[in-house]
Amino acid sequence: METKQGDRGDKHSHDELCEAGKNLYASALRSGRIARSEVTDAPCLMDLGMLRPDPDDTEWLRPVPPSVALHQLMHPIEREIQERRRLTISLAESFEPFMTLNAHDPSTTHAITVLEGLNLINATLDRVIAECREELLTVQPGSGRRPATLQEGLRRVAMLVDRGVSMRTLYQHTARHHPATLAYVERVAPYGSEVRTLEEIIDRLIIVDRKVAFIPARSDRRVALELRHEGLVQYLVGVFEQFWLHGVPWDDQVVAYAPELDGISGVQRSIAKLLVEGHVDEAIARRLGMNVRTCRAHIAKLASALGSGSRAQLGYLIAQSGILEHDH
Repeated sequence: METKQGDRGDKHSHDELCEAGKNLYASALRSGRIARSEVTDAPCLMDLGMLRPDPDDTEWLRPVPPSVALHQLMHPIEREIQERRRLTISLAESFEPFMTLNAHDPSTTHAITVLEGLNLINATLDRVIAECREELLTVQPGSGRRPATLQEGLRRVAMLVDRGVSMRTLYQHTARHHPATLAYVERVAPYGSEVRTLEEIIDRLIIVDRKVAFIPARSDRRVALELRHEGLVQYLVGVFEQFWLHGVPWDDQVVAYAPELDGISGVQRSIAKLLVEGHVDEAIARRLGMNVRTCRAHIAKLASALGSGSRAQLGYLIAQSGILEHDH
């Protein structure tokens, strides 16, 4: 099959000599010239200026002496190298005054790093968690994590198993009814990962070896903060430990969901407390790790149990009922 000119060009570089070109150039140097038809499959010879038309016969080409061809090819490269060196020196001189400004306290340079975008956040998490050697602490608010997020979690956990890393995770009670989260906990439990739940917890938190912490910086979680300041990280470790102390182990039954006090459950009492404090439905749902529809269904049941006909009356009846005086 005949090779097209465009195909030949695709196989050759404009700044590199192919094997066929090397052989043809050597032949041209030995004989003093070479037929133009012979170099059709080696366009790099003409591109690199190693052959020139024969002034006596246009069907032939004459080889450029190697020393001349080499000089012609190397001259622009050497000039570019010199320009790069000058640029390097110029940049170094420009940055020299700034080097002394933070030299007295280099430890604070990366104390807080803003991570913007899910790709950067996940890549940074992968890198830092891959370096975890002792302990991984995690807080996951909400009623449950998405299957794709859980798969990411499983992948990260698998990297830590062989190192004997201690892993503890806090969820909200509502995650106990989320199928994907249930499957995830069953998968990580054999690895020694401990899981507890609480009715209310803080926003997402990841702490690696008590040295690095990650927290969201925006409600949509597309911006996060990477914290390496020792004081901040240790404070967050203390917050985690306080929540962990009051958490219910995953294998234990959560009694907060059992109907109590004339059919008003523990969850509904928690909602009642937040209603009295003035929180709107969306805020209550977020605090308790449930969707707004479920939250409003609980509010309706609470209103029915107390005989309330309006939202304003519900607040009054909650205060009069005494249900918030019971420790649940």
